[in-house]
Amino acid sequence: MTSASLSRLTGVAMTLFGLILVTFLIGRAMPIDPVMAIVGDRAPPDVVARIRLELGLDRSLVEQFWIYLQHLLQGDLGKSVMTGQPVTRDILQFFPATLELATSAMLIAVVIGVPLGVLAAARQGSLFDNIVRVISLIGQSLPVFVLALICLLVFYVKLDFAPGTGQQDVIFQGMVPTITGMVVVDAALDGQWDAFWDALAHLAMPALLLAYFSLSVIARMTRTFMLDALSGEYIITARAKGLSGPRVLWRHAFGNIAGRLMTVLALTYAGLLEGAVLTETVFSWPGLGLYLTRSLLNADMNAVLGATLVIGAIYVGLNLLADSLQRRLDPRVD
Repeated sequence: MTSASLSRLTGVAMTLFGLILVTFLIGRAMPIDPVMAIVGDRAPPDVVARIRLELGLDRSLVEQFWIYLQHLLQGDLGKSVMTGQPVTRDILQFFPATLELATSAMLIAVVIGVPLGVLAAARQGSLFDNIVRVISLIGQSLPVFVLALICLLVFYVKLDFAPGTGQQDVIFQGMVPTITGMVVVDAALDGQWDAFWDALAHLAMPALLLAYFSLSVIARMTRTFMLDALSGEYIITARAKGLSGPRVLWRHAFGNIAGRLMTVLALTYAGLLEGAVLTETVFSWPGLGLYLTRSLLNADMNAVLGATLVIGAIYVGLNLLADSLQRRLDPRVD
C-alpha cells in the first residue's frame, strides 16, 4: 500500500514538473516579446535593456527556468501587464466566478445526465434510448460558441426572456459584498434577494448551456458502462433471485460502475473549471476563461502562463482525487 501510494505521488510530482516545464518552454517559444509587452514598441533601447536584465531574459534558458521555478515555489506567478497586479491575485479574483458557473453546470449535468444514461441502457434499442443517443451526439458535435450565440439571439435579443451578458445588471453591481466571490452565494448570504434573483437569472443560461455539453458526455459514458454491467453474470443471478428491476438496475449494476463513472465526472468537472473559455467570452462572464482570453489578446504572457498552469494543476488534482475515489468504490482496481 505504501509503495503504491509513493509511486502515485511520484507520478503526480513528475506530471506537475513536466507541466511546469512545458508551460515555461511554450511561453519562451511564442513570438511575443514580454519586454515589449511591458514597455511598448517606442521605448528607448536603454529602458528595454534594463527591463530585460531585471526579468532575467538575458540569461540562458536553463537559468531562466531555474529562476521561474524558484518564484513558482514561492507562489509568485509574475505580474500582469494588463491589470498591473500579481497574477496570483488576479487568479484568486477571477476564479470564483468560474467555480460558480462550473459547479452549477456540473450539478445540472449530473442530476440529468446520469439517470438518462442509466435508463437508456436499461431500455436499449427503444425510442427513449435513441433520443438520448441523438441528444448526446448533438451535444458533442455542435460548437459551444455557436449554441451560445444562438441562445443569446433567441432568448435575449428576440424574446427578451433572459437577461444579457455578465453576472449582474448594472443597477446591482457593487451592491453585493464579496464574501466567497460567487455572486449568487454572496447575495444570499447577505440577504439581498433582489440581487440574488438577478444574479441567478444571469447564471441560468450559461450554466444550462455548459450543462448540456457536459451531460451529453456523462449520459453517453454512463450508458456505455451500464450496458457492460447489465451483461454481467451477477445481474442474471440477481434477477434469477427475484430482485426487483430498480434494485438490480441501481444497486447492483450502477453500484458496479460508480468507480469508473467517478473518473468521467472528475475530468468533466475539470474541463468546466478550466474556464470554459468560449462560453465565458460570449457571455462576458468574468471568470478565468475570460481572463485568459483577454491576456492572450494583450500579449500578457505572465497571466497566460499562470492561468494555464493553474488549469493544468486542477486537471492533475481532480484526476488524482478521482483515482483515489475509484479505488475506494471498486476494490477490484489495483
